[in-house]
Amino acid sequence: MEFEVISEEYIKPSSPTPHHLKNHKLSFLDLYLPPVFVPLVLYFPLNQDTELSTREIDHIVSERLQLLKQSLSEALSLFYPLAGETEDFLSIDCNDEGVYHVEARVKCSLNEFLDHPDNVLVTEFLPEYTRWGIIREKYITRVKVTTFACGGIAVGAAISHTIADGATFSSFLKSWAAIARKNPEAAILPKFVASSLFPQNDAYTREVCSSVMFATNVKFGKYVTRRFVFDPSAIAKLKAKAKSSTVQNPTRVEAVTALLSKCVMASLKPRSDSDKPILLFQPVNLRRKANPPFSNQDIGNFIWVASTLCKFEEAELDSLVSKWREAIAKLNGDFMKSLQGEHGLVNFLEAIKYERENYTTATDKINFSSWCNLGIYDIDFGWGKPAWATFCGVGASVYSCNVILLQDTKIGNGIEAWVYLREEEMAAVELDKELLEFAVIDPSPLNL
Repeated sequence: MEFEVISEEYIKPSSPTPHHLKNHKLSFLDLYLPPVFVPLVLYFPLNQDTELSTREIDHIVSERLQLLKQSLSEALSLFYPLAGETEDFLSIDCNDEGVYHVEARVKCSLNEFLDHPDNVLVTEFLPEYTRWGIIREKYITRVKVTTFACGGIAVGAAISHTIADGATFSSFLKSWAAIARKNPEAAILPKFVASSLFPQNDAYTREVCSSVMFATNVKFGKYVTRRFVFDPSAIAKLKAKAKSSTVQNPTRVEAVTALLSKCVMASLKPRSDSDKPILLFQPVNLRRKANPPFSNQDIGNFIWVASTLCKFEEAELDSLVSKWREAIAKLNGDFMKSLQGEHGLVNFLEAIKYERENYTTATDKINFSSWCNLGIYDIDFGWGKPAWATFCGVGASVYSCNVILLQDTKIGNGIEAWVYLREEEMAAVELDKELLEFAVIDPSPLNL
């Protein structure tokens, strides 16, 4: 597909940010994350019952494009840091410079693309330089809206991980959509309290936090991307197979994560030191772990990693489910309480030190991230819910192998897993009989 750029502009908040809110200080949980963008693309069909002429389609699309820009402007008045710029990577200057916004179009129909989607091509639906790449400028948010010949629209958005985790990103998109469909009371009223809960300390620079945490988990190499889709009936069977005396009721995420862990570990074994374990880790939303829980109104990065070391001979479904549940159970109310208050940052750095020791112990690493239950398929700008949602493939460059991203499927309680592995490992995983018993590789979203 050829993308034709129609316009580029900055969308500013509909009302100026008050002077006393101009400086948004980051929390220490924001500081330990790498300076990358979190991307998402939502694909919306035209959703019209009657036959329309090209002129009528163009008119509808023009109205929708204008609505997207106007509602984005209004949403930015609520989520005002997203329209600012990073300032020394310790705070955000909420200067209302705006969100970079680009409109583009392609000549094919949305169904043509969805019939045989390209896992690498989906990156083209994002603004340039936001495709999981390192941030080299000060902007926080970018948006690209692409129209198809049929009137379908792809909304691609990317927010700096400096300010947003998956829950924050989801809250912003849902609020933008609520405003677009003239239902502002459904918009989430954000609370920017993270820096008061997890305050910075000038004695510890950003590098102290982020470099020790992430320098060792980036694995370079030429990789390929595949989607493994588990429908609800397959997941029910997988959960039954993965249960044990320790865990009688594995969740769908636990069961799928365990199976993919097992398959990827098997693919890594020929190239790894078999005497050393594999490190499995996954970011966890801490809002639900606090006592009392924090709200999705609380904006920022409320995440920490659950990790477990697993030896090759331990890589069975029931054992892996138990290991994952045990790792996540450690991130409880007591852990959350330890991160707050006068000694919170010191305790946090101790936790980083522990994780780093695990990294150096392992022969290899697999990084999971789950966006399940964030309601991505509930985002409706006024013309229906998305036909598909993608995190986006990360292109054909060399970056972050052994990464597995989980998301909901459009219908039911299925899971779509985006898997990034080196070519050698992927070739083995694609032939794994146990995996193929439960998952379909790269299906068309139209058939799900």
